Amino acid sequence: MKNPSCQSFRETAIARRTLLRAGGLGLLGLTLPKLLRASEEAATKLTIAPRAKSVIFLFQWGGPSQIDILDMKPDAPKEYRSPHGQIRTSCPDIEICEHLPRMARHMDKCTVIRTLHHTMKNHNSAGYYALSGHAPPSDDQRLRDLPDLYPAYGSVVSKLRPNEDRGMPTFVSYPHVIADGSRTPGQHASFLGKRYDPLFIPRDPNKADFRLPELSLPDNLTLDRVQARRGLQQLIDAQSRLLEFSEQARGLDDYYRNALAMLNSPRVREAFDIGKEPAWLREKYGRTTYGQGCLLARRLAEAGVKFSTCYFANSIGGRSKTSGGWDTHGFDDTRMYPIVEAYHLPVTDQTLPTLLEDLEQRGMLDETLVVWMGEFGRTPKINKNASRDHWPNCYSVLLAGGGVKQGYVHGKSDKHASEPAEDAVTPEDLAATIYYLLGIDPKAHIRDTQDRPLMISSGEPVMDVVA
Repeated sequence: MKNPSCQSFRETAIARRTLLRAGGLGLLGLTLPKLLRASEEAATKLTIAPRAKSVIFLFQWGGPSQIDILDMKPDAPKEYRSPHGQIRTSCPDIEICEHLPRMARHMDKCTVIRTLHHTMKNHNSAGYYALSGHAPPSDDQRLRDLPDLYPAYGSVVSKLRPNEDRGMPTFVSYPHVIADGSRTPGQHASFLGKRYDPLFIPRDPNKADFRLPELSLPDNLTLDRVQARRGLQQLIDAQSRLLEFSEQARGLDDYYRNALAMLNSPRVREAFDIGKEPAWLREKYGRTTYGQGCLLARRLAEAGVKFSTCYFANSIGGRSKTSGGWDTHGFDDTRMYPIVEAYHLPVTDQTLPTLLEDLEQRGMLDETLVVWMGEFGRTPKINKNASRDHWPNCYSVLLAGGGVKQGYVHGKSDKHASEPAEDAVTPEDLAATIYYLLGIDPKAHIRDTQDRPLMISSGEPVMDVVA
């Protein structure tokens, strides 16, 4: 379904007579490239009414199985159907895995998209696709994090809709840098520059000593002294001309200035002080890295952070019953179902419903978009190791709050959950939907390192999921 308000950028154009006048205006310094850029910048300011103030992006690294969790096929042949049973939920149209009983009580708050699909079968390429909304140049496990690849969602938000309060970050990510051999692209600002990188927190929020030393001054160092030292460094940089021509250096300088602003912000320190949460609530989220990460995401959204990415695990996983991501092929005598039943599903059933409850009780759910997804799903047919392999052809994503419908299923997969049967959705469409819900025109432009204008999304918002 096309949305008229999303045509704003495409309908914004320079009139023919304006182009004919461009030569004359050049005498006044208004050259055609400047006119084009002014028109482009005006288009990015044409806002859509935002339905969400913030996004909590819960990235399930490794690829959860659609047919074992959100799109179960109990009537499929044995070699396809899940060994898990399915249970009814608070939404009559949605049934989910029996190992998610708490989550079942909250499905009336959620939208499930069952037809997300693409063609990337390797973690790094699929992960980049999921984190940026743009297809990678190749389906390659060795896909490298190069500056010509697209930035993370949160970096685009930082560029186009930054927090007005510079002391509060727009984009935060934690607690892992994910990789499969090499660092997965799509986790930072890429060609947008360092100033739009996330505030990355590489620490475990479940640890008793969790703190942010970057935001804490040494006892013998005052903020005035830091600023004085920074002024001296700026003088040296200016003398050596490091900042005169280098966009990258200027971006780094902005990054440091922002960090200094955060140093002096009680609101930032308050947002990250997870120890102020009552013990009973921390227990309810679960005393795991991921559980406390979800609690921290709520605190950040409450403080005004617009985009938080919380990674489920730092590794794709597959062998441990107490850690790792969702990648469970069954290699080396491991099996998918004991691992998932012992770790992944219990953690999910503790954290996700608690987050939704917490947001709702605080009156935040309507304005906070929660996205729960991985980079792909798992093969509909169980493999010889009694597990499932990578499957990007059709998988599920869960959305809640932030302007999406409640108790709604979008799309229908075939009888084996192997291909979309109705209303297929691409990662580009999902990206466009996220931007649309934040009030950002999905056809807005950003510029790459060659100063070329690039649309932030080539997809269309999935308007059927919008409330």
